[in-house]
Amino acid sequence: WPETGQPRRAGVSAFGVSGTNVHTIIEQAPSEADEERPAEVTAPDDRGAAPWTLSARSADGLRAQARRLRAHLTARPELSLKDVGYSLVATRSVFEHRAVLTGADRAELLRGLEAVATGEEAPGVVRSVATPTGITAFLFSGQGAQRLGMGRELYDAFPVFAQALDEVCAHLDVTLDRPLKDVMFAAEGSADAELLDQTAFTQPA
Repeated sequence: WPETGQPRRAGVSAFGVSGTNVHTIIEQAPSEADEERPAEVTAPDDRGAAPWTLSARSADGLRAQARRLRAHLTARPELSLKDVGYSLVATRSVFEHRAVLTGADRAELLRGLEAVATGEEAPGVVRSVATPTGITAFLFSGQGAQRLGMGRELYDAFPVFAQALDEVCAHLDVTLDRPLKDVMFAAEGSADAELLDQTAFTQPA
């Protein structure tokens, strides 16, 4: 019994019917103290939370989806923001009317959902309507767009990104005078920081 530290097991019986064995375990019902004890809710680790993407066939549908998602998350504070972001991308269809929300915490993302639901503008909220035709172009800006600390927040927040960057730097460092990551993440005003503007480091960075 609970007060003695023994399992809640009142009786065990076994019997067979035409060669089929059946085992029955009868346990004590939960005590009132157990029923009154609130369930523990562990706050998820939402550092570096992923952006949330919404889409619908119409503007009204997009607003309705934002309202439903906000109500769902308000009722379930234990849900991880990263898991929600992943599910919105990986488990839902993509339609023409779209919105992307970014925020540093749950409160900001919920405010973003409220803005989408009411059709208002808000920081961290971008809306658009996809066009059915067009060509996708990728622009690699190259030298001139480098900046100190580029990629540092991604490196600190996402182990997969950090692993990939470390692997790339390991290949490049054998040809450079200084480790590339030391130059990319250098402190402003330091000697390494000045190297970032030299082509030998700018291009690989």
